[in-house]
Amino acid sequence: MRRPPTAPALAALLLIGSTSAEAAGELPGESMGWLWALPFAAVLLSIATGPLLFAKAWHKHYGKIAGAWAVLALGALAIAFGFEAALAAFIHTMLAEYMSFIILLFALYTVAGGILVTGNLHGTPRTNTAMLALGTAMASFVGTTGAAMILIRPLLRANDERPYNAHVVVFFIFLVANVGGSLSPLGDPPLFVGFLRGVDFFWTTEHIFLETIVVAGLLLALFYATDTWFARREPAYAPRTDPTPPQPIRVTGFVNLVLICGIVGAILLSANWRPGIAFDVYGTGVELQNLARDLLLVAIALLSLWLTQEEHRQANGFTWEPIKEVAKLFAAIFVTIIPILAMLRAAEDGAFAPLLDMVTAADGAPSPVAYFWLTGILSSFLDNVPTYIVFFELAGGDAGALMGPLAHILAAISMGAVYMGAMTYIGNAPNFMVYAIAVERGVAMPSFFGYMLWSVALLIPIFALLTILFL
Repeated sequence: MRRPPTAPALAALLLIGSTSAEAAGELPGESMGWLWALPFAAVLLSIATGPLLFAKAWHKHYGKIAGAWAVLALGALAIAFGFEAALAAFIHTMLAEYMSFIILLFALYTVAGGILVTGNLHGTPRTNTAMLALGTAMASFVGTTGAAMILIRPLLRANDERPYNAHVVVFFIFLVANVGGSLSPLGDPPLFVGFLRGVDFFWTTEHIFLETIVVAGLLLALFYATDTWFARREPAYAPRTDPTPPQPIRVTGFVNLVLICGIVGAILLSANWRPGIAFDVYGTGVELQNLARDLLLVAIALLSLWLTQEEHRQANGFTWEPIKEVAKLFAAIFVTIIPILAMLRAAEDGAFAPLLDMVTAADGAPSPVAYFWLTGILSSFLDNVPTYIVFFELAGGDAGALMGPLAHILAAISMGAVYMGAMTYIGNAPNFMVYAIAVERGVAMPSFFGYMLWSVALLIPIFALLTILFL
């Protein structure tokens, strides 16, 4: 694709020494400078500062604000590399990455929202710790999104009379929305991507089980101590002032448990059924098994809406706002991340070469410590699925070798992508969904940077210990 002979000042700033792309959608990451990351950084800053500095305008116009940065990124790509290359890159991102991502989240959110847990337990430190442990165990079987959507509302009800309850949600994001999904491809999207690339289904269960137990156990112990500290500084529990006083627990909407099994089945179908049929959409191949999976997921979500009594969703406080917010903001994230991924794929020839050089030790061998921390740091701010893919490919991309002599590297990549997705609200999609539901329920959640204070103070020491013990 030939670049126009002249370009406006914006393209001149963003493009440093670029050459023409060889084909539509093939962006030359090796010739792209750091300023290409500005739209993505602007989306992150908008998410971080919007609710804090201009809350009313942000909640009303967040989709337009995020969309404006996405349009800026696509416009710059079109100016620098041509309209066809920008369009091809956009279509590839939407069809090959974003649509499947958001459809799976939509299905899990819809189905989990139909499971009604009535009754209530008083949110004591013991009760809260038990609920977090249950959610952590569930996450590898029903996914971090599924486990989070099933348990977040009962957890919020259990703690709605407490003046200090934001920390409960913060630890919930750490454990249920992230760490708990590390033991199977069904748990977290990066591991599912590895499964599709040839990693055995039970590989992570066998190779990082102990590490996950250590991380989860330390976090649960820290939570119990933190929650006990807050509980001792709160007024004595008064059932008459509790908005949802303790009642016997009852679970209804069991059809949705069957539908969650259907979601798992649809994912496994796409991984094991290979008809060899694909449809070309402007240079992006849409494989039949993936199309069938996405259609099945949409159908399962519609079945859940049809089969679940509306009273169940009303009692759950179910609304579409959290998934709408995630869909809009992550659409902008996926678009503005396009040039960053191009630079990452350029490896040693791209702007990220100084970072990528760090994954190799002085003797030329790959460094598991570097893979863990670099995968984790980038997964904290970028989506952890493309980050996992980049480092998987950087390590050779051969699933057989990565499960064999390079098993310690694959373990480091897997742990970094999953565990450190908990570092920010945008590191993993369920994080932001949980945040949005908690805010909608009146919890005074910390800001973007306030949450990072929690994550840096609590998670970084645990990850440092993990590095010493296992890497």
